[in-house]
Amino acid sequence: MNHLSNSVQLIGRLGTHIEKKTTKEGSVYISVPLATTERYKAYDGTKKQETHWHQIVAWGKTAEQMAVFLKKGYKVAIQGRLVSRNYKDKNGIMRNVTEIRVIEFMMLATPSLKSNAA
Repeated sequence: MNHLSNSVQLIGRLGTHIEKKTTKEGSVYISVPLATTERYKAYDGTKKQETHWHQIVAWGKTAEQMAVFLKKGYKVAIQGRLVSRNYKDKNGIMRNVTEIRVIEFMMLATPSLKSNAA
């Protein structure tokens, strides 16, 4: 069960186009928002919809492949793990972020193939 200790699986749509970046050391990575939408019926019987945004990050070969095959609006399944980090912004304020480090991905649909289920 050790492989379940920090595991995340999401299906959603990419919120922006993927821009491949390179660190000073030469490592390739991408960072892109992923929207997941949940539809449910409220206690009063009304239909509700909630969208949550998640920042996903991929490195190396996975980042290269995502940059080639995926674009804004594509529906994708990702499997990864949660990673928390902190940094100082341009004003010197410490910021904390939690991201999903992508291990595997699968393209499910392009924007032209949208269905009612997100």
